[in-house]
Amino acid sequence: MTRVLPLAAPGDTPRRVMTIAGSDSGGSAGLQADMRAFAMLGVHGSAAVTAVTVQNSLGVRAFYEVPIDIVAGQISAVASDIGIEAAKTGMLASKDIIEAIVTTWRGEKLDGVVPLIVDPVCASNNGEPLLHVSALAALRDDLFPMATLVTPNLDEVRLLVGIDVVDDATQRDAARALHALGPRWALVKGGHLRTSRVSSDLLFDGSEFHQFAAPRVDTRNDHGAGDTLAAAITAALAHQLSVPDAVAFGKLWVTECIRTAYPIGHGLGTVNGIAGLHNEPDL
Repeated sequence: MTRVLPLAAPGDTPRRVMTIAGSDSGGSAGLQADMRAFAMLGVHGSAAVTAVTVQNSLGVRAFYEVPIDIVAGQISAVASDIGIEAAKTGMLASKDIIEAIVTTWRGEKLDGVVPLIVDPVCASNNGEPLLHVSALAALRDDLFPMATLVTPNLDEVRLLVGIDVVDDATQRDAARALHALGPRWALVKGGHLRTSRVSSDLLFDGSEFHQFAAPRVDTRNDHGAGDTLAAAITAALAHQLSVPDAVAFGKLWVTECIRTAYPIGHGLGTVNGIAGLHNEPDL
């Protein structure tokens, strides 16, 4: 497994990726985490902002949804000029925003051409809802079938397919149920299974399982971990790694970011998305 992604030569255009996500005013998660990961991994990150949150380490106080024509316009503007070689979604907030993204993605002829990672953000780390209940059906029925990969955590798995993952068998059941919704690959993240000594993520393509395990890091400073993982996978896919190799790379990257996480504010601290500025990640 490669330790790093190749960097563009000075003056050359790097790989181009996009995050379609909400803004975190506290800077730990959301598109801020995505853009940090993109920069650290040497890809050019663009953004379509879906919502603006009012949050800090203690939680989300409020959020404002960006009008759907502006969400769609951001995607079209980037696709028609800069280009997109891989993309991820994060907080999408509402059914209308999801439908606008689906329509625009197809209208720009990106569906089936550009790898799309759907991180189905439903709630903050502190439990505040970030997706209206009415949007769950649009997420499952409209966006998942367009996804190269979906990356739910265990709380999101429960909301999406009604399976409570407690062991390896139920994690496999969840992967099968998620894959049946239409994505090419489903990744069931095990980070929230606190009873396990390892953090084990399970990848499924409809026929074959791939497991990615890492020692569990004993920390409460994990805000932004899911975003960072999906962003690292996005960067790897833009470099044309296979999905299993991209997930393996992302798992190693986010594990290092969690291992070097730091406290900030009075609540949940943040994964260290800039760890590579000080120490080469032990990938």
